Amino acid sequence: MNPLLSVQDLTIEFLRDGAYQPVVRNISFNVYRGRTLGIVGESGSGKSVSCMSIMGLLPIPPARIASGNALLYNNTEKTIASDDADVATGEENAIDLLSLSEDGLRRHRGNDISMIFQEPMTSLNPVQRCGKQVMEMLRLHEKVSTEEARRRVIELFEEVQLPRPEKIFDSYPHEISGGQKQRVMIAMALVCHPQIIIADEPTTALDVMVQKAILDLLRSLQKKYNIGVIFITHDLGVMAQIADDIAVMYHGEIVEQGIARDVLEHPQHPYTQGLLACRPPLDSRPYRLPTVADYMGDTTPTNATAEPSHAVKTASNATTRDANEVIADDKQNCDNERVPLISVHDLHVDFTLKKSLFGKPKQILHAVDGLTFDIMQGETLGLVGGSGCGKTTLGRTLLHLINSTSGTIAYRGTPLDRFDSSQMRHLRTKLQIIFQDPYSSLNPHITVGEAIMEPLRVHGMKSSDSERRDAVIELMQQVGLSPEHFDRYPHEFSGGQRQRVCIARALILQPELVVCDESVSALDVSVQAQVLNLLNDLKRRHGYTYLFITHDMAVVHYLADRIIVMESGRIVETGTPEEIFTTPQHPYTKKLIESIPRI
Repeated sequence: MNPLLSVQDLTIEFLRDGAYQPVVRNISFNVYRGRTLGIVGESGSGKSVSCMSIMGLLPIPPARIASGNALLYNNTEKTIASDDADVATGEENAIDLLSLSEDGLRRHRGNDISMIFQEPMTSLNPVQRCGKQVMEMLRLHEKVSTEEARRRVIELFEEVQLPRPEKIFDSYPHEISGGQKQRVMIAMALVCHPQIIIADEPTTALDVMVQKAILDLLRSLQKKYNIGVIFITHDLGVMAQIADDIAVMYHGEIVEQGIARDVLEHPQHPYTQGLLACRPPLDSRPYRLPTVADYMGDTTPTNATAEPSHAVKTASNATTRDANEVIADDKQNCDNERVPLISVHDLHVDFTLKKSLFGKPKQILHAVDGLTFDIMQGETLGLVGGSGCGKTTLGRTLLHLINSTSGTIAYRGTPLDRFDSSQMRHLRTKLQIIFQDPYSSLNPHITVGEAIMEPLRVHGMKSSDSERRDAVIELMQQVGLSPEHFDRYPHEFSGGQRQRVCIARALILQPELVVCDESVSALDVSVQAQVLNLLNDLKRRHGYTYLFITHDMAVVHYLADRIIVMESGRIVETGTPEEIFTTPQHPYTKKLIESIPRI
């Protein structure tokens, strides 16, 4: 087949400390009509930077294209502009996107090649209605009337399966769900019928059922319009569902590429093997998850293939204890501590969505609707469900960050409403939370050591800052950070390191209950494995109790002792991971499990 897009020997450099340094090195790949090229790798591997350079979206400077071409071929009815003075490819019916001026690029962006970004809330204009934003893209490239543009956008909203397309046309982004916002972004990418769509992690922040629906939608639209797709992700499970071809990136290089099934079933490079191994399995519960580091050793980026060394294989096998042995150990630990730490009875949390002219509620959302359950001391209770089911609201209500409407929450048998302000202040040292986004939950203007030390100062723990610093450094080492990290700022750390800082900050007060609110969902699978191993290690060492909130069914299967499944504010099913995954009883639970991406 002839490619739609051929990227050849692309090298991208960024200006750092007064000198240009390569971040992408000599990568080459092709995109074909009707096929999806999956580009997979960890954060910082160069996936998004490479594709943004093709779209002309890199800031120049500090970025620059040091070498290479991105040839877009004219093998459709669309006419590729050939009158741009910057075009010089030497190939018939092709233009080099990397050689175009800004005006030349503007003719092709959206018209011939479009992009779906990872976070639709930040990609959509919050003060402009959704339909108008898609119309703007259409009218930029085609001479159509306002009425015709509106008609075509509403038809496209129907095609991407948006409910009530006329209403969503006139809605602002904050008025629709995350999955609906992503469908608006897909409509915007398709509105001018491009040859190629670049999808940059479009399902990362979505729950498994919405993720499956978006992947199914992209596949059906690709088949209908016979377009080429570049799909960027760090999740090989998602990649297995959508990619025809795969390119694996590591430290700015493509270390392996080929037909998707070949790469997934017979990975050649140790980095690819590590990415596959560190995903939590659904058929067992290993004592520890392997990490990419177990496979890489001292391997540097190269296209040469290799097998893990004998020592690495041994270390990897050592992490996969017999599942029954692990389950028995965990069950015994739980049975030894069968004391309710938190007891919830008939809990309701309501939010008023609309009020009448006289201030009376007209529309009420029952975010938490009559929940009753216990969190046992020393256990990890998993809380799963789709976006908007009430998981985060419940977690924050347990910590008294949100007030309940009715019902009781008891700590060691004492209802929280009986605690006075002084007692409640002391109780907060026992109940802590790790948030989803480690960057936004850390103050960028103070060092991570100060951030971890701050709770000790607030609660008057330890007699001096010297003692507090010693305690912080000791804990930092326990969570895999070094003493020299104490005086560094959040922006100097990777995502996984920042999440370790947040874990240390939550644990510095030696709490009894830690609420983990989607605390690994934004991490690469390899970093996620490290954090999950860390949480388990700390639990075994210190006896922590976790409420683990997530939409990732594989993660909760690996980590939890018990699982609660929520739908629309209610508990629909409770059981052990084996019960939930082997014999699910509720239709909603079955749909969640069926939606898990598998390799």
